[in-house]
This record gives sequence, structure tokens and C-alpha cells, in this order.
Amino acid sequence: MNLLQFRFCYILFVALAASGCKKGNHVKAEAGETTAPATGGGTDGVTAGSPSGTVPFKNMLGINAFEWNFLQNPSDLNDPMHIYEPKMQINNGFGGIRHYLDWERIELQEGKFTFSPAHSGGWNLDAMYQRCKADNLEVLVCFKTLPAWFLQSYPASERDNENVPMPYGADKSQPRSYILQAKAGFQFAARYGSNMKVDPALVSVNTQPRWTADQINEVKIGLSLVKYIECDNERDKWWKGDKAYQTPEQYAANLSAFYDGHKGTLGRGVGVKAADPDMKVVMAGLARADVKYVAAMIEWCRKNRGYKTDGSVDLCFDVVNYHLYSNDNLQHDGNTATTGVAPELSEAGQVAADFVALAKFHNLPVWITEAGYDLNEHSPQRSPAIGNRSALLVQADWNIRTSLLYARKGIEKLFFYEMYDENINSWTQYASSGFITDDLKRRPSGDYVLQVKNLIGDYRYQGTINEQPLVDIYKNGTKTIYALVVPAQSNKTVSYTLKIAAANQVVVHNLVPGSATTAKRTEQLVNGTLNLTVTESPVFVEVQ
Repeated sequence: MNLLQFRFCYILFVALAASGCKKGNHVKAEAGETTAPATGGGTDGVTAGSPSGTVPFKNMLGINAFEWNFLQNPSDLNDPMHIYEPKMQINNGFGGIRHYLDWERIELQEGKFTFSPAHSGGWNLDAMYQRCKADNLEVLVCFKTLPAWFLQSYPASERDNENVPMPYGADKSQPRSYILQAKAGFQFAARYGSNMKVDPALVSVNTQPRWTADQINEVKIGLSLVKYIECDNERDKWWKGDKAYQTPEQYAANLSAFYDGHKGTLGRGVGVKAADPDMKVVMAGLARADVKYVAAMIEWCRKNRGYKTDGSVDLCFDVVNYHLYSNDNLQHDGNTATTGVAPELSEAGQVAADFVALAKFHNLPVWITEAGYDLNEHSPQRSPAIGNRSALLVQADWNIRTSLLYARKGIEKLFFYEMYDENINSWTQYASSGFITDDLKRRPSGDYVLQVKNLIGDYRYQGTINEQPLVDIYKNGTKTIYALVVPAQSNKTVSYTLKIAAANQVVVHNLVPGSATTAKRTEQLVNGTLNLTVTESPVFVEVQ
């Protein structure tokens, strides 16, 4: 395909996506059905057409967290400088961290950057990121909200730290309006990225102590601690009005400044890529999972950034990202949810497929940086009790099933919301979705994530050989594990005969609340088959 043909095909693809041709496919399956494609039964073989994963399953087990989930000892709230080991032990049970980093943390005063300690809160960000790297816990930094000094340009009645990151009255459509945020992105990437050749004249920290004997911030370059940074969070905040909402074109202009200083036109020391070309910029997770929003962003890039030498669009983001909480409200119909829904019975699978199709055309990965279920019985995002399984156990089942679904659909990273509750007693959605209690105990969701990470964290999805129950194949080199689950929410069980060639026995792993390890039992195969009773809680069969 020559360059002219590529551009024609691209324009046609974006036009179709932006026209909403896929919207009608976002249907919610009825109870007992699944949105997964029909795959049929079989033996060891992978069904033709199934997506084959290229990422380890632990990528589906990320969690959203804050700096105090790493650094603060509950018995010494005045020490935000050191890793608290009991918290770190908990954190290592997850497959990755999405760290909510408020802009004000590193720039409490305009142009005066601090990191260790950050003068807003005193947090030792160096120690946090260093420990995560040492523990092989990959971090996505979600760089979000506005500092108090930035909001001074707004009328008092309009000050909200989730406003669009531009001075009051600026033009949302112009990359230059976002230069202050882009400068902060440069400073962060210069410090925590991998480029050790950043011009030191462009890097600065505030060396003034806050008090006598206070630790002094030092300039550091190329620490190679952070690979991914997300430009803000949910920039499609329609519920907060014009001061906080960006159209896809406006957010693309914002991203273009943050990414590389709008291709270097905003001056030196502006944009993440100007500091570290290898740091990946993740677009803000969309609150409304609408693939047309991303298609319109890509079209803005085509018009305003042009094409690369290989004929591809010069995009200002490296990862497509959205949020989706599975419930009884379709993301596009504007209704209000009343309860959480099992992931396979929601629109989650079809929406993921739509995003993956668009992103694949541009050779981009797709991440989901918020998903999950609440425990408060009044929340519209709650996990209900089903049969003899409590809401706690259903929450745990559905979270793992969410991970399995997205691996099946070709999503490359998933982060659950969130590590700890905002308020377990709150009726507000997402306030009671925690995996860990305040006294550092794992809930069943935390137990299940730890068990699954230890069991198949390094395995990769290979395909699906059955849909009722769902039977997925995971491999790690020559090792094979099957994941089986009934995609329902009615206490349903299904008898299933698993055929496994060239094996004499297997180990069956059941998830166990209150434990760090699965319950295991060895089963002998009879003529290469294993008869199982599969339930709505995932079970794993390890081939010996």
C-alpha cells in the first residue's frame, strides 16, 4: 500500500468510526447469555479467529492508588518520606499501579518544582517510584488536577481543581493554552524518565527548605523509574459543565502540548517527549467509553500534526485509554445505573472490541484504567449477593471475570478502582470499591487477585475453546492452564468435560477467600478427559 492509498483508507476508517456506525452494536446480553464470540468445544486447539494475547495476565490485575498507600505509617502520620513495609507487601499483590499524582504535589508554587520531598504533603516520590521498580511493580502516573496557584486566574465561583488545565479565558482549541501543564510534564519526565542527556539548564527544583533541617530537593535527571504518564483524568467531564469539559478536538490540542510541546513549537522545556522520547504518554481515561471520541482525536492529529514518514498519523498519544464500570446502564444511553452487572452480561466486551479495532488500525494498545464494583448495598455500582455467595465474594468473582474478559478481548492493561475504599458507608458510586481494608487486610477481591497473579501472572491468553462455560487457554512457554467460568449471575452451574491431549493428570485450582494461595487438588485424567462442575467463580486447571 502506498502513502496515498494509506491516507485514503485511514480517512475512510475514521469517518466510519466517527459516524457512530458501531453504536448500535453496544447491546447488553440477557441473563444467561454472553457477549463473547461463539467458539465451540474442542481439545487443546485454539479456536480460529480468537485473539492471541501478547501481554502477561498480571497486566490485567492493576490497581488505582495514592502516594499515602505506599509511604505513610498509620502510627506516624508525620513521616511521609519512608516506605511503610506492610503497605508495600499488600501493594505487591497487584499486577501494576496507577498512581494518582496531583499536579500541585510537584509544583506547589508556580515554576518551583519539588519531588523529594514534594512540598505539597511532604511525600518522597523518589522513594516510592524507586521501590516500585525494585519490586517489579510497573507504575502508570496519572498526572491530574490543577494547583491552587493556577486557579487564581479563575473567578472564585469557577474554581475547581478538575477544570480544563488552561488559564481562565484561554482558547481551549489551541495547544499553547496548555503550556504550563506541558512544562510540568517536561520536568517530571526529565527526572523520572530514562533520558540522561536532558540539558541540565532546562531542569530545576526548588532548593529552599520549608523549615530548619528540612531535606533539600536536588536536581536529578534520567532516574529511569517511570515509563508511562497519563495526561489528566476523564477530560470528558460533561457533568461539571464547560469549565471542566473538553471536546475530543480540544483534548487533542491539550495532549499535543503535553506530548511534545506541539511538535516542539511551544519552545524548549515543554512536553514529555522533549525530556524523554521513550516515555509513553497515555491519553486520559474517558469517563464515557465512546470510541468516536478517540476517532475525533485522531482526526484532529491528522489535520494539525500531519503524518509521519511511514505514512501513519502523527499522534500525540501512545496508548488509547477509557473507563468502564459494568452495570445496568449502557454507557451511551444517558440513563442512570441501579446495580452492577456481571462483566460478560454487560456491554464491556463489545465496547472493548470496538476500541481494539480502532486502535489496531493505528498500532496502538488499549488500556482500561478504571473498572470495578462497590460493596455498599445502596450503591448503583454494587455487586449483589447471589445464592450462597455474599456481595464480597461476588465482587471478587466479578473482578477476576473482568480481567479474564479483557484479556480475551485484546486489552493490554487493566487497573481496578481502587485499592482502599473512599467510604464504605457511602451510597455514592465507586466509594466502596476497595480491595483492601483500612487495617491492611485483603478482602476476597484482594485475595483473588493475589492468587491469580501468583498462578497465571506470567501466562498469556491464547484463545477460547468454549463459551458455556467459558474456557480460556493460557500458556507460559510449554506450560498450559485453562480458566473456566460460567458467564452468568444466577448461581448457575454447568457440567463440562475438558479434553486435554498428552497429559495424565492436572491440578485444579479454586479461589479461596482469606488465603494467599488457591485450594489445589490433583486429578487423574480418564482417556484424556476431566469432568468438572463449573460455577460462576473462576476455576483454573493446570496441566502437569
